[in-house]
Amino acid sequence: MVTGGAGFIGSHLCDRLILSGCDVICLDNYFTGSKDNIRHLIGNDRFELIRHDVTAPFYAEVDKIYNLACPASPIHYQFNPIKTLKTSIYGALNMLGLSKRTGAKILQASTSEIYGDPTTHPQVESYWGNVNPIGLRSCYDEGKRAAEALFMDYHRQHHLNIKIVRIFNTYGPRMNPNDGRVISNFIVQALTGHDLTIYGDGTQTRSFQYIDDLVEGLIRMMDTGDDFTGPINLGNPGEFSMLELANLVIQLTGSKSKIIFQPLPDDDPKQRCPDISLAIDKLNHWQPSVKLEEGLKKTINYFARIL
Repeated sequence: MVTGGAGFIGSHLCDRLILSGCDVICLDNYFTGSKDNIRHLIGNDRFELIRHDVTAPFYAEVDKIYNLACPASPIHYQFNPIKTLKTSIYGALNMLGLSKRTGAKILQASTSEIYGDPTTHPQVESYWGNVNPIGLRSCYDEGKRAAEALFMDYHRQHHLNIKIVRIFNTYGPRMNPNDGRVISNFIVQALTGHDLTIYGDGTQTRSFQYIDDLVEGLIRMMDTGDDFTGPINLGNPGEFSMLELANLVIQLTGSKSKIIFQPLPDDDPKQRCPDISLAIDKLNHWQPSVKLEEGLKKTINYFARIL
C-alpha cells in the first residue's frame, strides 16, 4: 500500500512497484495529489485506487506500507497547518496501527526539514536538527519529527518492522506547477516568460535528486533486513546555489527571463545537503545517478507539455 500514491513521489513509486510485479493499493485524498498522475494505472489488474484521508483509520490486508501522505511544499502545508500536523501524526498512528494488526513492514517518508536550518553541514542522520518549533514551517517540520518518534516507539514497544527515510529535495515529471518549490517555480517562470524569483541573495544552497533515484532508494530501504530501521538520508550530495540553478534553467529553456530578488521567508534554511554515507553502506551502494542537467531537461520537457 502507498499512502499519498497519487502524489508526485507516490505515483512514480506505484509505477515501479507494479512494474516489479506487486499488487498496489493507492490511497489519496487528492489535496495535493492528482488522478492525472495515476490515470494510466487505472484499469491495471495490479492497481487499486481508493479515495481516503489517512487521518482516519484504514483496514486492508497488506504486506508492505509506504507512508507518503502529507503535503510537502510550503505553500500547501502552510495553507492548513493544523491539517498538516494531523496528517503527519494521525496518519502515522493509523498506518502504524494497520502495520501492527497485519504484521506489514512499514516505511515512513520523513524529510530533510527535520534538520531545520542546520548548523552541521552536510547533514548526517545523527544530527538532531535546528528547528523553530513555533514558526510558520513548524507544522511540517515538527509533524514529521513527531511521526519519526511514533515510528521508533512502535518499533521499541510493539516490535514493528519499520523503516524511516529522510527525503531531500526531489524533482521530476508530475511535480505540481503551483507547489511553490524552487525547481517548478523556475521552470514555469522561464517557460511562460516571467522573471525568475529568488528569495534572499541567491547564495543559499540546496541539493536536488531526480525522482527515479529516490524511488530506487525507497524500494531498497524497504527491502533491508529487519534489524535496520534508519533513519537514513536519501538525497543528492551535489550542492547548488539558487543563482546557479536559476541560470541553468534559463540556459536549458532558452528563456529570455531575468532574475529578480525578494526577501527570504522566515526560517528558510541557508544550506541543505545530505551526507549519504549510510545509504551507500546499507542500500547496496545506492547513490544518485541522474545529473542535475539531465534531470532538468526531462522535467522541463514535462512542464512544456502540460503548460
